[in-house]
Parts: sequence; C-alpha cells; structure tokens
Amino acid sequence: MARKPALVLSFVGDAPTSEIQQALERRGRERAEVHEVHLSSGAENPGEVAQNRGAIEAELWIPGPPIMTADPNIVPGAYPITHLSYMEALELSTYGAVRIPPEVLVPLIDARIPIRIRCLGAPPGVTTWVDAPGAGDEQRPTSVCSLRRQTLIDVQLRRPARMEELPRLLDQSAFRIALAIETVSGQGLSFVVPAADADRARQVIEAALEPWRKRLEVESIIIREPVSVLTLVAEAMGQRAQLAGRFFGALGEIGVNVLAIGQSASSRSISCVIAEEHTTSAVRTVHDAFNFAHQTVNVFVLGRGVVGGELIDQIRAQGPVISADHGIELVLVGIKDSQRLWFDENGLELPDDWRERLGPEGEEAGAQLGETALLALRRLPVPVLVDCTAAEDMAPFYHRVFGHGIHVVAANKKPLTIDQRDRDLLMKAARRHYRAYHYETTVGASLPVIETLKDLVRTGDRVQLIEGSFSGTLGYLTHALSGGTPLAEAVRTAQSLGYTEPQPQDDLSGRDAARKALILARELGLSIDMDDVKLVPLVPSEILVELDEARFYRALEAYQQEMAARIEGLRAQGQVLRYLARIDPEAASRGEPVLSVGPVGVPLDHPAASLQGSEAIVAFTTARYQAYPLIVRGAGAGGSVTAAGVLADILRVAQRLRGR
Repeated sequence: MARKPALVLSFVGDAPTSEIQQALERRGRERAEVHEVHLSSGAENPGEVAQNRGAIEAELWIPGPPIMTADPNIVPGAYPITHLSYMEALELSTYGAVRIPPEVLVPLIDARIPIRIRCLGAPPGVTTWVDAPGAGDEQRPTSVCSLRRQTLIDVQLRRPARMEELPRLLDQSAFRIALAIETVSGQGLSFVVPAADADRARQVIEAALEPWRKRLEVESIIIREPVSVLTLVAEAMGQRAQLAGRFFGALGEIGVNVLAIGQSASSRSISCVIAEEHTTSAVRTVHDAFNFAHQTVNVFVLGRGVVGGELIDQIRAQGPVISADHGIELVLVGIKDSQRLWFDENGLELPDDWRERLGPEGEEAGAQLGETALLALRRLPVPVLVDCTAAEDMAPFYHRVFGHGIHVVAANKKPLTIDQRDRDLLMKAARRHYRAYHYETTVGASLPVIETLKDLVRTGDRVQLIEGSFSGTLGYLTHALSGGTPLAEAVRTAQSLGYTEPQPQDDLSGRDAARKALILARELGLSIDMDDVKLVPLVPSEILVELDEARFYRALEAYQQEMAARIEGLRAQGQVLRYLARIDPEAASRGEPVLSVGPVGVPLDHPAASLQGSEAIVAFTTARYQAYPLIVRGAGAGGSVTAAGVLADILRVAQRLRGR
C-alpha cells in the first residue's frame, strides 16, 4: 500500500502544553495525516524534518497573535496577512514580524514545501499561507516592521578601503547584525546591532580597525542610540515606481529624520534607521501611506456651538461614505465646550439626540485642553484638533498642540490676527514640528479663498488689488437692509440663522470682516497689524458697546430710521449698500491705507451689487487677471457650509499623509 504524503505539524518556540493541546483540538485533522509533532523549540528543526520526509505541506504553529501588516500594539488598524511568498516570509522573519527563525524556513524554501503558519493566539481559521509565488498583489506592500532597542554604529575612514572583514568578525561574535550598510566609495560602513550588544560590537570594530587607526585613517566611530530599524517588505516592490519616494516622503511629512538607509538588490525590502522615539508615529504613517488599511484620523472638536455641532453631525453622517470612497476612517474621540470634556480614545458613541444627551457625564474642564488630554490624543494615529470656537489667546495653546505632534484645523480667526511677529512664530512652530495647520474657513466659510490666493502667490502672479465682501454676515445684513428690512429685525434673523459670531456686535463692528481681510493681506506677504486697518463699523460705535442683549437691540431700533434714510439716499444715486474690504499693496506709496474696511455704496454693475443673502465675494486683480479679475463667490456664512469647509480641511490632513 502506497505511503500517504506527509504533513509535518510542528510547534516553533516555547508554548504551554495546555495551549498546544487546545490548538491540536482546534485543528480538527485526523492524526493519520500527521507524520510527526514537535512540541518545543528544542526538538529537531521542523524545516529539515519536512524536507527529509518529502512533506507536501508543513504546518508551523507559533505563539502569540497572527502575522499582521504591522505591530497591532502600534497600529490599531493592522490586520492579518493571509498569503506570503517564501522570500517575503524570510524577510519578515529577519526583521521580527514572523516569529519563525530563518534556519527553520530555509530548508522548507529550498525544498519548495508550502507552509501553513498558525498562531496560538489567532482566532479559528486565521492562518498565513506561504508558497513560491505569494499573493501577487502589486497594489500594496506586505508589512511594515520595526525593530526597537537597537544601536547604530557608524564608521568613517579618511580614504577608501575594503572592510569586508568587519561584518565577518561581528557575525562571529554571537550577536545579530540587523543592518549593515557600506558606502560605494568604501569610506563608510554602518552597523545596526541590538543595544545590549553595542559595547561588545564597538570593541570588535575598534580592534579590527586598529591598523587603520595607527595610520591615522579612521575619521570617526559614531554611536547613535537608541534607534529603530523600520522596514517595508513586499515581493512586488521592485516592480513599481515611486515606492521608495512614498516611503521616505511619508516620513518626511511628519519630520522623522532618517539616519541610514538599506535596500537589497531585489528591492523586496527597504529599511531605514530612525530615532527610537519616532517609531510609533513612523510605523503608523508608513502603514497608512501604503493603503494597508483605512487611514484613521482621530478628531477632537473644541466647541459644540453652531459650527462645531454641525461638524459633528457631518462626521457622523458622512463618515461611512468617506470611509468607503476615500479610505479615510474619521473617529470622533473628543468634544469640549466651555465647561465640560468628553473623551474616548476608541471613539465617542453618540446617539441621534446627542445635543440633548451630551450632558453632565462629561468631565469638568477649563477653557483649554489639559496636558492629560493632549497626551492621550497624541498617542492616537493622525490626531487632529479642530478649533470651532471664537476664543481669544489660542496661539500659546496651538504651540503646545504642535509640540505634542497634533495637527490643527481651525475656523477660529483670532490666532491668525494677533501681532504679526507672534503670528509668524505660530506658523514656524507648525512647520518646525511638521504639523498641518489648515484654516481655509476663516475667510469665506467653505469658499476656496485662501487656497486660491496661495496658488496665485506660489505661481508668481503679482496681486494688485483684493476687493470684496468678505463677511457673509454683513453681506446678508446689507442685502436685507437694501430690501427694506428694519435693522434690528435683520440682525435678529442673522443671529438665529447662525450667520453671526456669538456676539453680533463683533460682526457689526466690522472687526470680523477686518480680521478676514487681515488674514488675506498676510497671506499676500504684507506685514500688517489690526492697528494699521482703516475700519468703519456698520453702525455707530456707541451701539456696539452695549453688551446686554436687550439694550443692544433697543439701540439698534433707535438707529433704524437713520439707516433707512441712508439706504434711500444710495438708491436715489443708483447704488446699493455693501460692506467691503479693500487690500491695495501699493497704497502705502500713495500715502493711503493698505487695508480699509467699511460700508460703501456701489453702483449696480459692481460685482458685489448682485450679492444675495449671505453670499460673499472676493475679487483678485492681478498681473494675469487684470482685465477680468478672478472672482470667488458663494455662501460665505452659516454653520453648515463652514462645517463642510472644516471637514474638507480635516480630509486634507489625511490625504497629504497618504501622498494623494
């Protein structure tokens, strides 16, 4: 009777007998199919056994969780790898992602015996199949691995030399070299060894280099520690362009400095050495950049008023669509208002009536997030703080946020309109920490005003004049007044619709419009402060000092007749009232204000004359757009459109990290 082809079932590594027994029971195969069982790492090499027995398959059981696309303790979105090529498995074993020694895999690879890897800590049915072709998926690398607690030893010589002896000597010293990199010229050689072996490695290197040292040919031996080796592994990686660029580009985007680089001729893997403190953020960023899974973005919202509340609703409503269509998983982990804080690093579970039910169970909190909350947020993948408040003195807080490695998306204009020097320092802080700071909605709600201006400046166009109705709120009010609506009624309606700031006085004073104009002027490169702005409010300043809401509206009612007369006077001249800002970079040379904001009458053929409701308009007159200015127009106020703009800025953070 012909002998049945053998299947070798082996346990690699130490595991409790109880776990092995449970694994065998879960396996459910007939013992007749099993030729031999190895119960510990001290048994024969299972790879050699399978090779000698002519096995048709080797089944290797290893302790711990399944083989993943990354360490799940670092990347919560990591998931099991179901199919590997032989060489991918060998690379992953070298860098610690597969817990099977290379000496076990090599005999199986030589004999072309397929391998089924089962993990004691994996759910039933979760296995990794290893064979010659592998998965054949050219669209994604296999895994990102990280070796921590390593030491980089960098040897520099003063003239080219052959140093093949060094790796051989280190190999004979009973410790493992994770990476060895030699310069083409032979003047430099770098080794990465476990930190525990660094002293012995240095002694071996110094002894080997003694002849060179005597000839004064050793420039330096530099020790860098602790470091980590970050490796991207993929069978098809060498067949696709731009993989190395995406790998290092993703690290550059988060400010990770690469200390050394190694890549095999097969291009099956690419490795780099980084400071160990950057390991977590580097692994997460590379994992997400290569589309291993959805890009997770953890969002913390400051303010749950009109804009903040609408943003939360949009994240809840659009989250599944964004995940399915764009591969971005938005997780709302925190909400904070002026009194309380709600935080859950796994994501807040909000009911449909969350506004009413999000109440006293939140933690008491001050005006800003405390250090504990920031530390919790920074540990999450792609943390984004969203400022939907109108709070003052946020710039120092933003500095802390950037320092913690957290991105900022803001609808709050005030940090951008502080003293010019402090504003410049804030921008430098974001760049220094490689954090995104997006604030498109600070001018024109969701209209692409700031990005349009940035594109004009970046492409070398010369902006000659910026003019427009920057405030959708004042656009709504002047349109309503021109249509005959009494002043107090128009303001009440604008406030109820969420068009105004929390205090309408801020809008009527023109300071909100002036802030937006100042933001644009600074994006243009002008050095200018609020004191330099010629500002005329929509109503007399004595009305604006009334902070009590009832007295404020009574004062507006008293001024209504005078405002109506002004409207009629403009109508008789063929004009309408609009609240416009004007930025003229050359005005200073004529002794005029560079930035002026105030109510003016405009002829009926003026672009702003046809504005309806809360529409805003910005016209850019430039060297390229001189005869016909470039106009951006649309809804310039309202919680819904502003929140949509904020959401777009959040998505920009994720898309930038993914290289899209």
